[in-house]
Amino acid sequence: MELRTAKKDEVHERLAGRLVLAILTIEDDEQLFRGNRNNFADLIRTGVDKGFLVYVLTVKNLVLSRSNLRGFVYNEQKDTWQQRMLPFPDIIYNRIPLREDEMLPAVRSKIAACMLDPRIKLFNPSFFNKWYLFEWLRGSKATKPFIPTTRKLLTATRLERMLQKHPFLYLKPESGKAGKGIMTVRVVPDKPLPYLLKVQENKKSSTFSCSDFQKLWNRIKKECAGEPYIAQQGILLASFNDRRFDLRALVQKNDRGKWDLTGIGARVAGSSSITTHVPRGGSIEDPEKLLRSSFNADQARRILIKAKKTSIMIARQIEKGSGSMLGEMSMDLGIDSEGHIWFFEANSKPMKFDEPHIRQKSLDRIFQYSTYLARMRNERVKQEATR
Repeated sequence: MELRTAKKDEVHERLAGRLVLAILTIEDDEQLFRGNRNNFADLIRTGVDKGFLVYVLTVKNLVLSRSNLRGFVYNEQKDTWQQRMLPFPDIIYNRIPLREDEMLPAVRSKIAACMLDPRIKLFNPSFFNKWYLFEWLRGSKATKPFIPTTRKLLTATRLERMLQKHPFLYLKPESGKAGKGIMTVRVVPDKPLPYLLKVQENKKSSTFSCSDFQKLWNRIKKECAGEPYIAQQGILLASFNDRRFDLRALVQKNDRGKWDLTGIGARVAGSSSITTHVPRGGSIEDPEKLLRSSFNADQARRILIKAKKTSIMIARQIEKGSGSMLGEMSMDLGIDSEGHIWFFEANSKPMKFDEPHIRQKSLDRIFQYSTYLARMRNERVKQEATR
């Protein structure tokens, strides 16, 4: 898609009562802005149907002292992105795609300023940190049973103790995304090289066999490269055709500002992959079909119902723990051979779901929740005016 700059006489129109949503991202020297352009175009299309004005806004162009901002809109007919002067947004949807961009001091300060500005509502202000997720969920009696044993990977002694209790562990970067950097450790005592370390690469994994714990630790430290990691109890997941699978839930707030399940999909691990992520070799399947392959039809139905309730409960607790206003998250839920549900991960910047019914509903929900936020803001303004 090419970008063109629109003429100045095309700017400055705001339809009466039309809400304005800006998709926040970061500027890029080559592409002008970063992020999934197809996703942004889908949001703009859906926004038109819902009566919104939607545009892409970079952090650099988000100037809080101005009433009109320089943004980007998608021209469907010409398949181009056009730069225009557009009205200041009512809602800001944070889709900054990379954690390292979001951590830049200028970006963090701009997001913090937005959250204090009474004119706008910004939701999902940042990526999640894996360690904090498990801390928040351990803090509730309701969500604690779904959490595998999880510790910070700080010392060799701590890891050795965990392996004595759990001979199969996952090692995950605290700030990882889409399965990047994940490793597994397995202890097989009767083998000459009893410590097996698997390291996730693009669509496959590499295995290292170690004769003693110290060699294992040295290899792990090399793979971690100074990045903070957590160590987590490995769960033997239910499988389909000898490949592990998990459930991928999308939870979003609805037009009443309440958490609601948008949909649940399933992901099957690739033949030589540690994770079930599709970019790393995983594949998409129907969750009920997979559950029926491991359990009977009634059990499969009960597990799905419980997974739906659990995902909403977890979303509420994550929002409470984070202290931030959240509007959506995706999460990975595992099912073990006994049918128990386990929480593995949540993502505050969900990737597109490929299941069409989930995808369309997810787009609609963004605007349902945005309408709710605008309504709450307007009611607060009215209350303050009558004081």
